[in-house]
Amino acid sequence: MKLIVKLLIVVVAANAVWHLMTAYIAHYRFTDALEESATYGIDLSDDQMRQRVVDLMTQFDIAADADSFTLRREDKHTIIDGSYLRTVDLLPGYSRPWPFKWHVDVYTIKLANAKGP
Repeated sequence: MKLIVKLLIVVVAANAVWHLMTAYIAHYRFTDALEESATYGIDLSDDQMRQRVVDLMTQFDIAADADSFTLRREDKHTIIDGSYLRTVDLLPGYSRPWPFKWHVDVYTIKLANAKGP
């Protein structure tokens, strides 16, 4: 009987870790895409960059809006800060909103247009 209880605890813990891990992986993929967009988005206006962030949030199933983050540009830096909540299933039948925050501070790059021969 003790073995069954221990196995049940291990299974429940593994389930919670799995769901947390998938939520964090999605968060890191989102911040990576956000950093890439900010790095190469020097030609975008602030409104276009804000829309790009909202598009990325939609792409990564993040339930937030344009008011949930700040965007500012200083010299050649783009700085974006924000947060959101994602529902994580910690136990079967028990979900909890899990907070995620991001801070992106990148040096923006303008790529030269490639010209053919």
